[in-house]
Amino acid sequence: MSLDTAVCLTGGQVLQPDGSLETADVPIAGDRIVEAPAAGSQRIDCRGYTVLPGIVDVHGDAFELDLHPRPGVAMPFAIAMGSVDRQVLASGITTAFHGLTVSWEPGARSLAAGRRFMDGLRALRPRLTADHRVQLRWETFAHDALDDLAGWLAEHPTPALAFNDHTTSTLEKVNAGSHRKLDQWAQRAGLTREQYVAEAQTVGRRAPNVPTKIETVAGLARRHGAVMLSHDDRTCDERAGFRSLGASVCEFPLAPEVASDATARGEPVVMGGPNVLRGGSHTGALSAEDAIRDGLCTVLASDYYYPSLLHAAEHLVARGVLSLGGAWALVSQTPAAAMGLQDRGTITAGQRADLVVIDASGPWRLVHTVVGGTVMRFGR
Repeated sequence: MSLDTAVCLTGGQVLQPDGSLETADVPIAGDRIVEAPAAGSQRIDCRGYTVLPGIVDVHGDAFELDLHPRPGVAMPFAIAMGSVDRQVLASGITTAFHGLTVSWEPGARSLAAGRRFMDGLRALRPRLTADHRVQLRWETFAHDALDDLAGWLAEHPTPALAFNDHTTSTLEKVNAGSHRKLDQWAQRAGLTREQYVAEAQTVGRRAPNVPTKIETVAGLARRHGAVMLSHDDRTCDERAGFRSLGASVCEFPLAPEVASDATARGEPVVMGGPNVLRGGSHTGALSAEDAIRDGLCTVLASDYYYPSLLHAAEHLVARGVLSLGGAWALVSQTPAAAMGLQDRGTITAGQRADLVVIDASGPWRLVHTVVGGTVMRFGR
């Protein structure tokens, strides 16, 4: 249900900025939370429900499956992203940063695919309900993409930029004779394994030029005020190098000492919601729940599964890892701050009216999602 008039969410348990819950009303006028309801506001009864800030997803790439449901199969962009819009809203996500991999690979993660995505989203964004943004996950060996990155970083809203090096690990798998992942990646690229390996080895010869290209791209990002993230850091030295270039966020660190070093410096550390739900990483990396217990993870992202954020918070509360306020901060307040979005993440007057209403009396159930004052109902 969409309501275009001023509204007031009444009688719910409202999450306060300090993490406590308080029975209160949340008045909305236009796209903002306000101090008092306007005359004639549409009242929405939230008694028995919990009212929370909308989820801010700093990195989600589940959209790839909608665009390419099978290898070599592409769906029309508007249809696919319309479906993604509905999925994120039904998962309580009000701000979605789509993790767009810009790689040297052919196929779904190619530069050409990145161009189609950016062009398509630019045209479609006014018709979507959630706030759809982009995290450019640039493969640091994809040197043909620099002109495109320069153009994309100049757009509004400014994309975030993540530095990603999967080429080195790909070549390590080639050298070790590990084929399981190579077969999967080759299929995604529309190549045989032999063709994919040959392409990776050719691109790998760019390694001496990678540091210079990273510095160039970081300079572009700084010029446009883009939030920068380092992705899959393996060592503290790797993280330190990206930190020196202005990458303020540590995303999916692969070693506990990297996460520890980042959090000790007050830097946001991002891990995956699916990792929490599954009880560990599907790649054998750090356990997100353990990292949260140890204070080494401050932001959760949907990664490859949109519903994971809502239910990761539920999981952490049910297991006594965090209070509801502490768990919800991982998917709203701290990700908003990490991405430089000062107008969302808490329920206070003047903030964007991005909210979720859940029934937490049993297994958590989404009742309403509110984006910029537009209310959608998903349950009773």
